[in-house]
Amino acid sequence: MVTTTPKAKNAFYAQSGGVTAVINASACGVIETARQHKDKIGTVYAGRNGIIGALTEDLIDTSMESDAAIAALRHTPSGAFGSCRFKLKSLEANKREYERLIEVFKAHDIGYFFYNGGGDSADTCFKVSQLSEAMGYPIQAIHVPKTVDNDLPITDCCPGFGSVAKYIAVSTLEASFDVRSMAKTSTKVFVIEVMGRHAGWIAAAGGLVEDQGIPVVILFPEVEFDQQKFLAKVDRNVKEHGFCTIVVSEGCHYPDGKFLAEQGTRDAFGHAQLGGAAPVVANMIKDALGYKFHWAVADYLQRAARHVASRTDVEQAYQLGKAAVDLAIGGSNSVMPTVDRVSDSPYQYKIGVADLKDVANVEKFMPEDFITKDGFGITEKCKRYLVPLIQGEDYPPYKNGLPEYVTLKNVAVPKKLGEFKI
Repeated sequence: MVTTTPKAKNAFYAQSGGVTAVINASACGVIETARQHKDKIGTVYAGRNGIIGALTEDLIDTSMESDAAIAALRHTPSGAFGSCRFKLKSLEANKREYERLIEVFKAHDIGYFFYNGGGDSADTCFKVSQLSEAMGYPIQAIHVPKTVDNDLPITDCCPGFGSVAKYIAVSTLEASFDVRSMAKTSTKVFVIEVMGRHAGWIAAAGGLVEDQGIPVVILFPEVEFDQQKFLAKVDRNVKEHGFCTIVVSEGCHYPDGKFLAEQGTRDAFGHAQLGGAAPVVANMIKDALGYKFHWAVADYLQRAARHVASRTDVEQAYQLGKAAVDLAIGGSNSVMPTVDRVSDSPYQYKIGVADLKDVANVEKFMPEDFITKDGFGITEKCKRYLVPLIQGEDYPPYKNGLPEYVTLKNVAVPKKLGEFKI
């Protein structure tokens, strides 16, 4: 009697939400690890533009990429396969989308689902993980954490955050040196606006420059904005130091909940569209105190800056991608690999695991004891948390003075099904 080994199921991998300097390092971890287990995982198909690639059967055959090209993802920013802001509705609200996913998965023999993203992506991954029970299709769904906002629960930190924190800390420091040199006869206030809708982790990173003598005022989403108190703090700093640097989170808001930066529009997830807190704050200072100012919005620069990425962040991004595949091979479903901190100094961590039901739609905010009592700075406890995450340099290769990044071929997998309209 001849026995045959069951054919290894293929895997689907996709990137979701705002991309980061290190999300491709997680992709590298997923694909390289899968290639080491060909007896368990067949081909890794990447979704072009996230979950949309699954729904529209727009799949990328990563087996067409060389080992060198996949390895180069580790030092390449942004999303190599395209990302999206698209959230699956519940099974009850839109059964059609889930039936389509099963159609696509069946057509391409997909048994593993790796979704690389933040909070909304964790929700999508959790919903997909329920397909086995709800619709009778065997699928193992593993969420690979990513978010510059650092607001996923359970994990100590999120890949993408350490590098954006390093960028903001470095940029705040360098711009503050510039302002300090000009303050006697020119600019006295510099305002930098950073990402962070509800959680002030990125803004907190600007506070790390205090140890180099920079007077910094931080505006957190977790602290209601008090205009009078804020202006008094800025005025004191200018009078004492000759200048002041302000780091404002895009999610800074008034006591009534209205964002300083609110534009009156909504994004694809229904969140208030933000952008413009820096000029609001700068003009507020000009009108009340008369100080000359400059402002900047870090915007995409902060999350795309692979040239100044944290080595710790790059390593963790890769390790969590690898861990996702290890979990899937081990039979896990509906989970997310996590970073579990062991110690601050020396910094040590291990890879843990969390149930997706405890991750999806839960935001992690700055703890109260990470913010100074006046609400405008970070405590020593916060610094002990942040410093290890921005440690180390992991420069990409350079050519002709510019970073040499990889652009994949992204060869499409032939379609087997009819068109699907989203």
